Amino acid sequence: MKLVTYRSGRSSARVGALEGDVVFDLAALGVDLAKEQGTARHGRGGFPKTLLELVQGGQPAFDDARAAFDHGRNVVGRRGPDGLIEGRLGISTKRARLEAPIPRPARNIFCLGRNYAEHAAERGAEAPKHPVYFTKVPESVVAPGAGVVHHAATNDLDYEVELTVVIGTSGRDIPRSQALKHVFGYTIINDVTARDLQKRHGQWFKGKTLDTFCPMGPMLVTADEIPDPQTLRIAMRVNGETRQSSHTSKMLFPVDECIAVLSEGFTVLAGDVIATGTPDGVGAASGRFLKVGDEMEADVELIGILKNTIVAP
Repeated sequence: MKLVTYRSGRSSARVGALEGDVVFDLAALGVDLAKEQGTARHGRGGFPKTLLELVQGGQPAFDDARAAFDHGRNVVGRRGPDGLIEGRLGISTKRARLEAPIPRPARNIFCLGRNYAEHAAERGAEAPKHPVYFTKVPESVVAPGAGVVHHAATNDLDYEVELTVVIGTSGRDIPRSQALKHVFGYTIINDVTARDLQKRHGQWFKGKTLDTFCPMGPMLVTADEIPDPQTLRIAMRVNGETRQSSHTSKMLFPVDECIAVLSEGFTVLAGDVIATGTPDGVGAASGRFLKVGDEMEADVELIGILKNTIVAP
């Protein structure tokens, strides 16, 4: 499933699934399915109010989401997309405003640094022998299409496209052979970075976690649709020009290893978000930093394109 957090007009955020040109309202479909089956449901059909709650709900919540999604497909098969929309079981993608799939992760966003050898080299660093972790605060997350602020604190604003993992099953000391079984799904993060602050403070946190520095989206693709995360094309375009173009097979530490090492003596929780590093082609390597008005397109195969524009403070 291609899961989204979306709004329509001034409505509150809802959990949906993309199918063609329609966003299925999974909560509404859950209620409709219960009516068809003659089973008792209450309120929103017992369906999680947020994608984070769905992830944390484990297999029962996933099964409910899948059943609602399959019911939506059946409705479209019987009545067509217009019938689903007229029944208030979904809306056209043209009317849906996508939010970050998980607008406020429960904890800091875990990130991998220098996880592509070419990126380490272009930054004048050796490829690390072990995964390098840092964090971004959850308050830095913004939606697809949201403005990324060019804060006055930086002159050297940069982009980083990253395949991002959402943990579905908590665990500690997870064997690498079992790590992918703990993944709920995948999304995209643009790890926006103030390079001068990164250098000035000698540690990456400050330069990477200013307000709006974590665009996320456009969707959360469940792990069953991406059985091997090391098979994906990954790219970044700025104003239509390709700046980064690589492949997740080039990661120094694949997704399963990143999870296994992070979990050594440390419990990763359902709903944790892990950005897995960026390939070469960042602005710092060429001196081509972002400016107000620039449009970024972070593109990961099978997940979509995350678009954001640089705006003035």
